[in-house]
Amino acid sequence: MTVQEVLLLLSGGLAAGFINTLAGGGSAITVPIMTEIVGISVANGTNRIAILLANASALTRFQRGDVVPWRRLSRLIAPTVVGAAAGAWVATQTSGDLFKKIFAVVLVLVAGSVLARPSRWVEGHERDIGEPWRSLLFLGVGFYGGFVQAGVGFLVLGALVLGSGMDLVGGNAAKVALILCYTPVALVLFASASQVDLRVGLVLSVGQMSGAWIAARLAILKGAGWIRWVLVVVAVAAAIRLLLT
Repeated sequence: MTVQEVLLLLSGGLAAGFINTLAGGGSAITVPIMTEIVGISVANGTNRIAILLANASALTRFQRGDVVPWRRLSRLIAPTVVGAAAGAWVATQTSGDLFKKIFAVVLVLVAGSVLARPSRWVEGHERDIGEPWRSLLFLGVGFYGGFVQAGVGFLVLGALVLGSGMDLVGGNAAKVALILCYTPVALVLFASASQVDLRVGLVLSVGQMSGAWIAARLAILKGAGWIRWVLVVVAVAAAIRLLLT
């Protein structure tokens, strides 16, 4: 790697770690950077190294703030991990372009929900979808995360807030925990298909872990109301980018 490539990976990782922790879509920054270095297939797999370490960094900070809803989170882990394993396996066999336009619509719907019904995102509620719908929802979310990863934070956060009744602070904490649970499985599958570059992934991780730690700290200090506007701006920007590329 050149010095310029290292600097791009570090700066892109810092921005992506911050964005992913508060909303999602950070991989839309990092994957194009890595694509220029290692190609798209290896970039998709290599991205999981930074995702794993960044979410570990963010979860450590959330746990110190005692905002991780472990009781409500525990029942969501299994379907999410199973879905991610299936998605990662499919990703090693095919391209992710099919999902781009569909996901752009999902992002617009998420942003619209945040603006139209902000209380559900900021305050949380006790309503929770029952089984089997809850497991099917997180199975699908996990599949997308394993397949593409880019923007999965929006889907996970939307499912946690609108489907499981968490507020944005607890939802973000639960989101990074869920992604941390399934990412090792996806990473192993990509590595087995020779679609991981360890050196590039570790450099990216340095920036991404720093961004994630900063974002988690700000989420705890500033609360859900501030996160809501970050989520709206990032969701709309990511949707526009997906629709135009």
